[in-house]
Amino acid sequence: MFAIKNRAKSATEQEFNDELLLSEVFMNKNGYAIGVDYGTNSVRALIVDVSNGREIASAIYHYPSGDAGILLDPHDPNVARQNPADYIAGFMASVNEAVTKAMGQSSFDVKQVVGLGIDSTGSTPLPVDRTGLPLAFQEQFKNDLNAQAWLWKDHTSYMEAAEITEKAAAYDPRYLCKCGGTYSSEWYWSKILHCKRIAPEVFEAAYAWVELCDFIPGYITDQLDPNTMPRSICAAGHKAMYHEDWDGLPSEAFLAMLDPDLAPLRERYAKHAITCDQEAGKLSKSVALKVGLPAGLPIAVGAFDAHTGAVGAGIKQNTLVKIVGTSTCDMMVSPLDHHLPDIPGLCGIVPGSIVPGMYGMEAGQSAVGDIFNWFVNHISPGTTSTGDRHIELTEQATKLTPGQSGLLALDWNNGNRTVLVDPQLSGLLIGQTLHTKPCEIYRALIEATAFGARKIIERWETYDVPVHEVINCGGISEKNRLVMQIYADVCNKPMKISASDQTCALGAAMFGAIVGKTYKNVQEAAEQMTRTKEIIFEPITENVAVYEELYQLYTDLHDAFGIHSDESRHLYHVMKKLIVIRENAVTKGKAHV
Repeated sequence: MFAIKNRAKSATEQEFNDELLLSEVFMNKNGYAIGVDYGTNSVRALIVDVSNGREIASAIYHYPSGDAGILLDPHDPNVARQNPADYIAGFMASVNEAVTKAMGQSSFDVKQVVGLGIDSTGSTPLPVDRTGLPLAFQEQFKNDLNAQAWLWKDHTSYMEAAEITEKAAAYDPRYLCKCGGTYSSEWYWSKILHCKRIAPEVFEAAYAWVELCDFIPGYITDQLDPNTMPRSICAAGHKAMYHEDWDGLPSEAFLAMLDPDLAPLRERYAKHAITCDQEAGKLSKSVALKVGLPAGLPIAVGAFDAHTGAVGAGIKQNTLVKIVGTSTCDMMVSPLDHHLPDIPGLCGIVPGSIVPGMYGMEAGQSAVGDIFNWFVNHISPGTTSTGDRHIELTEQATKLTPGQSGLLALDWNNGNRTVLVDPQLSGLLIGQTLHTKPCEIYRALIEATAFGARKIIERWETYDVPVHEVINCGGISEKNRLVMQIYADVCNKPMKISASDQTCALGAAMFGAIVGKTYKNVQEAAEQMTRTKEIIFEPITENVAVYEELYQLYTDLHDAFGIHSDESRHLYHVMKKLIVIRENAVTKGKAHV
């Protein structure tokens, strides 16, 4: 069922450890770095040995608010917000617990911690007051959904995103060229504009909006003033249309074209966004006391989780790093001196956003693990002997061969991020019969996400960015061999897996090591702190052939439902019309309550 090979080890385990020891002595790089990773449902703190990337201790804090940390609206499936108080409590609890665990090891000393890095989901902007504190901390706004953090997967601003795309194309097409040609409802300006229109009282009370990956470094270094808070090039470039070619953020004139009240926000944002190998500030005394670290510890500029995950996986030119989780983010880099065309459908091409000194390119799928969870939690729930329905369905699906179920699905249950950039697309499953089993649907959903992954790879390679290897990281790639084998077969490329199961936190820690002066740059840190597992999933020839046929059918569905055309065979209007009908029904339902 699986084509797995183990790479030959160049040395015994003892020889490997000896090499690490000699390397540590030679480099004289004794010390530790901390990475703090803000995910969709929790925050994790990781302490690593800077000499070799060995993980010393970690701790996780699950957000207590809402549904697994997400604040929802039962009347609108596009709403996804978070309580900013969870972020601060999460930092204090997770870092303190990780430090306490590490203190139990005789080799660890907090005085040897050289730096700390932070990553987060994104775009996850927060409305803040003049002091930089979230509006949600104020009594009048604490229960207001619109005053909370707008989580990356909030899609309520899809109409504003379409408007920004249309007006940017007319005003200055360059604004769109660096973000794939289409602005997204997941991003910064569309969310702010939507807030202005649906919650003017929140918009008026907010002095500025800051990304989560900028807020936490600002909070723990006492640099919360929105005007001067260090802003990450990662967040600014990929989500806020920032680029040095037009002197930073979009012009005041363009923002005023969207809404006159947006224009002042440009001046309440640091003029220059900076790379994550730069120091954001020093750990404040008050925070240091709460987490058990020395005050004055260097804190790196923040970044998005997928970007630090790519660094933690050892990204380099022609290497695609896939962060496979609730959604996926696909990351690639290219040298700044290499001509790089504007690539439609990508989530940005930004100098320095992943690896300083290289172009950072981001793509991804709006739902992967979330699709599997949706099926297990809402469509095919149940108790199992293992206690994990995912494991049971995976075991059953593994016994199936490609094409055996007769099913084919589209992976758009949360819209399409790349290459169509359309949040109003939805999932689809065809081929069911009265004999269709849950495990067959489960496998078809996995295959659909693999077909979506192949679409992204083909988009890069069409624009002369070849993918020579794929490194996967995240919980799904670690735990589910079936997913990795299907991805290898569908994409017809070997699938490697990062040696760390906490690559986002590891990448953040690597930036902590860089600002702590242990390493000069990402490349130097990666040589010592990253590696991949021995296991590689190789494509199975007979499976590749079947999936080639299925992929062509997937492409037919992809184009018919996802690409606007006047041809009668295209079905672009179907999913859009269903959303209108649903929203009308919801509106009438509210009126009858």
